[in-house]
Amino acid sequence: MSETGTFFSPVFETAVEKSADKDGDVLGKLPQWNLDDLYPGMACEALTRDFDTCDEDAQNFQKTYKGHLEELIKSRDGGAKIAGAIKAFEALQEGLGRIISYAGLLHAGDTVDPEISKFYSDIRDRMTQISTNLLFFSLELNRIEDADFEAALEHRDLKYYEPWLIELRKQRPFQLDDEIERLFHEKNVTGRASWSRLFNETINDLRFEVDGEEEPLPIERTLNILLESDGLRRKKASDALAATFKKNTRVFALITNTLAKDNEISDQWRGFKDVAASRHLANSVEGEVVDALEKAVRSAYPRISHRYYRLKAKWMGVDSLMHWDRNAPLPERDDRKVTWTEARDTVLSAYSGFSPQMSDIAAQFFDHNWIDAQVRPGKSPGAFSHSTVPSVHPYVLMNYQGSARDVMTLAHELGHGVHQVLAGKQGALMASTPLTLAETASVFGEMLTFRSMLAKTKDPAARKALLAQKVEDMINTVVRQIAFYSFERKVHSERRNGGEVTVERLGEIWMEIQEESLGSAITCGEGYENFWVYIPHFIHAPFYVYAYAFGDCLVNSLYAVYEEQPDGFVEKYFDMLKAGGTKHHSELLKPFGLDASDPEFWNRGLGVIERFIDELETL
Repeated sequence: MSETGTFFSPVFETAVEKSADKDGDVLGKLPQWNLDDLYPGMACEALTRDFDTCDEDAQNFQKTYKGHLEELIKSRDGGAKIAGAIKAFEALQEGLGRIISYAGLLHAGDTVDPEISKFYSDIRDRMTQISTNLLFFSLELNRIEDADFEAALEHRDLKYYEPWLIELRKQRPFQLDDEIERLFHEKNVTGRASWSRLFNETINDLRFEVDGEEEPLPIERTLNILLESDGLRRKKASDALAATFKKNTRVFALITNTLAKDNEISDQWRGFKDVAASRHLANSVEGEVVDALEKAVRSAYPRISHRYYRLKAKWMGVDSLMHWDRNAPLPERDDRKVTWTEARDTVLSAYSGFSPQMSDIAAQFFDHNWIDAQVRPGKSPGAFSHSTVPSVHPYVLMNYQGSARDVMTLAHELGHGVHQVLAGKQGALMASTPLTLAETASVFGEMLTFRSMLAKTKDPAARKALLAQKVEDMINTVVRQIAFYSFERKVHSERRNGGEVTVERLGEIWMEIQEESLGSAITCGEGYENFWVYIPHFIHAPFYVYAYAFGDCLVNSLYAVYEEQPDGFVEKYFDMLKAGGTKHHSELLKPFGLDASDPEFWNRGLGVIERFIDELETL
């Protein structure tokens, strides 16, 4: 996970020719996804028909069940009747999910096309209207007494949905009156959703004047220069980023402050005490577990990031690296471009070495055009795997430019994709995995690919470069994501206790957190104080970022178990992925002998990074 981040936001066939750049011939033909498995077009008859059907079914669902759930569950065979209602609700979630997935993916491919933007906005507006008819269902289910639910759960049909009901009923203490919930729901269109869209369209529309380039560059290509070997180009790219960010800080500060206040209002009404408590609830993880993770990682800063960057500065022949040199390649690194075909074969081979089934699932993404890898103007930067709905399949977006890190990104997103395919059998309500475990398969896919590449690398210099890149990626995944989490906590706390946080103060907090996490071997120069503006998770999913550190440390521990006890590991691993959202993290980790509530669990995961640095010191 680089600090480029993950954006969710669409592509046009007319943009394909424009995507070819100077590396196009070297990389080979890059795929563009085919969204026909969702819908063949914005104006297609199937989409219109499905939307109308969902609208009608939602109205009928409300007429049938609103105000009657409590009497239904107490009636004869109440468990079966409530199960029937949940099945109907799940079918509606599937139908609506298919439509919004198509609109979201289309918009992700081209966030600046006015026709697509209007389509995406209109879809969301109508989606809110339809889903308002369904809002009562979870609220009424949560008002049913525990004793009545326990009795009804004896029916096997309702028992099937018990994991979903358990998670739903955890929200009972924070549930509001129906009309207030409806107001929150409907105001989201003109509130958080609109601010999120403003962020996407603003950041994607920015252009950066990098000295020496023929024309201004979009953010993805500008950030990519920071990974190049030419130090002067890295500085020029950083200067361009700093200059453009500075011109737009007022807009991004307004978005940040508004959404932080939005969180505060919601938390006050619902009774959440901690700024991140609602995220922990959504993630099905205890706040104490996240606190232990944050404490463990911050305590490890000197042993991991500070130590590594001192080592890197020494390799680069300087006392301190500038911030634009943080991800600079080592002189020993092979800078050749990796073709798309080679990237595909590398990942599939690594997956196959672990499990042929894992490789076969991932191969479908290439065979059926479920991946969009081209770099195009207006396309969302970053990368993601979107699960869509269980009746279809996931889609992967990335911006492939041929670097070794891009190969790891491909391995990461395909890990998500494999997970989403396997969990899909749980259905629309229970396929989704809590964010804390959602990164497990993706980071595990990266680790498999890295280990496979490392085993084939015999030259000491090449091995050093590969290990160094992996350590940097792990630092980006663990150290930087916890630093991001600390930044968010501080910003939201100050917004809550002291009013609007100024641009200057946002910069101060950013620099304080960065200097703490990076150490003295990294000099955060002028302009870096505004680099907080483009981290999308702060906007789209507040406090999401700790999920990356959670996943990385978890995978490190999992992989250690795999190396120590390979027999039966694959079966247990696939069982974990297939479970989707039906089990708590404690249940999923128990077969591996792991416990995330134990502080030593996190130190064990962090120890893997330390051992990699130990090996680098010997090289």
